[in-house]
Amino acid sequence: MRVPVEPRHAYRLLNHGPVALVSSAAEGTTNLMPAAWVMPVDFDPPLVAAVLEEGTLTRELVDASGELTLSLPPASMLDAVYGAGKVDGREVDKWRRFGFEPEPAAKIAAPLVKGCLGWLECKVVERSLAGHMDLLVLKVVAAWAEDEVFRDGEWHFTDPERRTVHHVAAGRFFLTGEARVAREGGSPRAGPARATRRGAKAPAPAGSERRRGGSPPYIV
Repeated sequence: MRVPVEPRHAYRLLNHGPVALVSSAAEGTTNLMPAAWVMPVDFDPPLVAAVLEEGTLTRELVDASGELTLSLPPASMLDAVYGAGKVDGREVDKWRRFGFEPEPAAKIAAPLVKGCLGWLECKVVERSLAGHMDLLVLKVVAAWAEDEVFRDGEWHFTDPERRTVHHVAAGRFFLTGEARVAREGGSPRAGPARATRRGAKAPAPAGSERRRGGSPPYIV
C-alpha cells in the first residue's frame, strides 16, 4: 500500500542512489525518462538535485511546467526502464510502448508511475546551473512509499524483484543489496559490520539530520 512520507524525510528514499523515473507534463503532453543522476541535497527545506539533459522532451516539459515527479522502479521493471531511456519521447509514447501506468499525483500535474516503490512530487526552485550543467534543484512537496518495502523510515528489501535498481553504464545495473549496521568505534581490521535484522533499526550517527552548517545528513 502506498503511504505518505514526510517531505523532510524524503531523502531517505534516495540516499542509496536508485534510478528514478522522471515524469513530466505540460500543455497536454506527458513523458517519462529514467534518470540515474538524482540525489538529495537538503532536508529542511527538502531539496533534491537532478540532471536532465537540455534538448530532451522531459527537460522541455519540466522547463515549461516547473515541476516533475520521481518514481523509484523495482527490479521487475528493469527492461522497461532501460528501454525508456533508449528512445525519444517525441517519437514514441513511452507509457504505451513499455507498459508504464500513470496515476495522479497529489499536488502537481505530472503523473506518478504505478507499481513503483517510492514517489516524490517536486517543484523546480533553482535553475542557475541548468544552462551549462543541466542540473535542476527541486523542492519535494509530497512523498510516498510502498509500505511493503519502506517502513519506519527504512528500506526493507526481501524479494529480489522488489528491490530498487542502480545503473552503472550501457544497460548494466545493480540491485540494492543487503543492509548492514556500522559498529561505532570500529576499525578497518575489525571485520565486517553485522547484517541488519529484518525490521531492526540502525542507530543514528552523532549529529545526524543537522541543518545546513552542521554535519551532513546521514540515514537514520
